Amino acid sequence: MALSTNLQEQLTKLRQEAEEREAKQKAEKFGLKYLDVRTIPVKTEVLKLLPEEKARKNNVAVFELKKPVLALAVLDPQNKNVQNIVKEFEDREYKVKLFVASLRGLEHIWSFYKFVAQDKKPITSRVNIERERVLHLMKELKSLKNVINAIKKFDFENLSVTDFLEIALSGALANGVSDIHFEPSEKSVKLRYRLDGILHEVASDLKNEFYPTVVSRIKLLSKLKINISNRPQDGRFTIGLTNKDIEIRVAIAPGEYGEIIVMRVLDPDIINLTLAQLGLREDDLEIIETELRRPNGMILNTGPTGSGKTTTLYAFLKAKYTPEIKIITIEDPIEYHLEGIEQTQVDEQAGYTFANGLRSIMRQDPDAILVGEVRDKNTAEIAIQAALTGHLVFSTVHANEAAGAIPRFLDLGVRPSSMGPALNLIIAQRLVRRLCENCKTVEKIPEQLNEKLQNFIENLPSRVNKENYKNIKIYKPGKCEKCDNLGYKGRIAIFELLLNDPDYEKVKADPNHKTLSSNSSLEELIEKGAGEKTIMDHAVKEGMVTMQQDGILTVINGTTTFEEIEEVTGPIDWLKN
Repeated sequence: MALSTNLQEQLTKLRQEAEEREAKQKAEKFGLKYLDVRTIPVKTEVLKLLPEEKARKNNVAVFELKKPVLALAVLDPQNKNVQNIVKEFEDREYKVKLFVASLRGLEHIWSFYKFVAQDKKPITSRVNIERERVLHLMKELKSLKNVINAIKKFDFENLSVTDFLEIALSGALANGVSDIHFEPSEKSVKLRYRLDGILHEVASDLKNEFYPTVVSRIKLLSKLKINISNRPQDGRFTIGLTNKDIEIRVAIAPGEYGEIIVMRVLDPDIINLTLAQLGLREDDLEIIETELRRPNGMILNTGPTGSGKTTTLYAFLKAKYTPEIKIITIEDPIEYHLEGIEQTQVDEQAGYTFANGLRSIMRQDPDAILVGEVRDKNTAEIAIQAALTGHLVFSTVHANEAAGAIPRFLDLGVRPSSMGPALNLIIAQRLVRRLCENCKTVEKIPEQLNEKLQNFIENLPSRVNKENYKNIKIYKPGKCEKCDNLGYKGRIAIFELLLNDPDYEKVKADPNHKTLSSNSSLEELIEKGAGEKTIMDHAVKEGMVTMQQDGILTVINGTTTFEEIEEVTGPIDWLKN
């Protein structure tokens, strides 16, 4: 039996070698290059340029794109269908470079189609409204008050559901809304916008009889099943504007009085932030810039849903990216598309989970990897191994504080001996509302509060530049048209950074510096399975600025208010004592 198996393996090997020789000879005959798939990484993001069915039918595979040059592997370059495909790409202004590969080589490339989840089920369609109409409405609906009035005056008897959605969507875009909520009740339907993290009611009495047409229209746009109302559905559609596309992510769930709809507005301008625009203090910014220069290790970001983690990590990826390195992401879902970075999307039904996707990504020879979220032991362990074997890994994990990320990983079953050496930095963040620059007013600071603030600044860690906070000014919200009389406009993040680097100063000078000393104190705590409080106490002792402290500094520099900071970090004990 062993002899038979060995013979079978030898025959298989001989057939494969013959296939490769034939492909090599064919390449020489036509003056093309031969492709040995064992020596090339397959770029999964590029596969979607050619549908899988068409690729298999014509024995063609796209495997690399370096604009405008597109690399195509083919079995027979003389095949008319292959020549037609080449012409199609050339018509799309690609410069096609042909390689000859064996059928086995093509099958290897095709095997990666299962990891291009977003192409298996198209998730994007376009709203059937004219661009000029949207732009016109956005100018008219430049305040929540105008949106409320437009909906109040809407002629439900004679105008269509498309006209209504134009107002609802254009009003959201005009005001920088992050989410649109339709909430049916027994007697009517409520429409609310989430603006700067706060829900605002723009209509409370939409007729129940009209609402089913709204639901059906949104389902059609999102390519969801219209006849299903007893289970959740998720989809997307796109609104094309003059200089950008806005994607709307739709989540529909069954409710007692009808289906509940939440539409997330994904504006690409939101993620076009540099590191400096994230709101980091100069000492925190220096830490981030230093850690991004490192070739390997793990950077974790923690915080609740809607705290800006994705925006922060995308800013990191854009700061890290150069044409000389390869960055791949696995996300659930892909919210924004990043130029030059390969992005893949989780598809549980196709078996493409965070863990499986991460294994696949590791075979793609990346320099840096973004894992949307660490949810289970397998994903955590693979991410840690990637960080230990020459990759810079970015990810998120659910925890309230930076220190809480470590017990969370250990609870998942990760070995402490691996966690410590892999970890570079843990970030925790929240979003707070910015005071409106147009109407904020200086607030007189009582003498007792001034003394407390001076004492607070004096006791901050040494890395904080206290000169920046010498002239304390505190502002309070005002009212004006620019902020819809809310007193706040926009949001900013507050952070805390837990650094695991005993040789941080040396790394600043040389990102490739290898720590030769014994484990840091933090690694020793991880090894012992220390709890969140113990780790937090250690981090503060080592000079970490807590999220609440960072928030107070944001108040002192006139950006927000104490009320906003207490809303997201809890009471400031010394403030009212």
